Amino acid sequence: MSQSLIDSQNISKAEAKMNFYESFADEFDSKMNKYDIRKRIAVVFDELLPEDISGKKLLDAGCGTGWFSKRACERGAEVTSMDLGEKLLEKVAQKCDSKRIVGSVLEMPFEDNTFDIVVSSEVIEHVTEPATAIYEMHRVLKPGGALVLTTPNKLWYFAIWIANTFKLRPYEGLENWLWWNELKDELKNTGFEITERHGIHLFPFVHPLLYPLLNFFHQFRKGLGPLMVNMAVKCRK
Repeated sequence: MSQSLIDSQNISKAEAKMNFYESFADEFDSKMNKYDIRKRIAVVFDELLPEDISGKKLLDAGCGTGWFSKRACERGAEVTSMDLGEKLLEKVAQKCDSKRIVGSVLEMPFEDNTFDIVVSSEVIEHVTEPATAIYEMHRVLKPGGALVLTTPNKLWYFAIWIANTFKLRPYEGLENWLWWNELKDELKNTGFEITERHGIHLFPFVHPLLYPLLNFFHQFRKGLGPLMVNMAVKCRK
């Protein structure tokens, strides 16, 4: 088999994995960890976007089933929800009245300098080229606009291997995780100025008995950031 054919097959497999979450849309909300989603929403909107965002043009890039779009709408933003397929966007429509657009974070269907704020939580690790997604988020932001992004820390990548090996999670998407400093470098090289960054969750495999412990350690999220499971960052264009 030729190398070009092998490369083509690998690309097709990667693209199929990128589209996994659209095929999983009907099960997404029932399978997700409710504690994790509530924590990330609090981090994004209470800790990193505490300012008044009413009337701001906000893009939820890789919106999933719409939990972040819902909170942004509740905060008064003019929200555009974007993800890869109509099934996901149908779930968004059940939660809030945002503008819904089918599109990829690798090639967004928006003009330059369109949005005041881009929010993207646990998205860039599920695409073939995270750096391209970061570039696109920079492109569609207005000068001075804010990006708030969360993504897993590659320090904990072994946890995904364990979870997948023992069938502990139902997801089958791409897993292109970045290191703590790698994310910082990608953002800076793209032209972002990082204004705040910290971690979320001191350890994986979140269980209700451990919620109090996770909440306790969250107060140390800045100092412990490089060691935590997820990375959260706010930056300006």
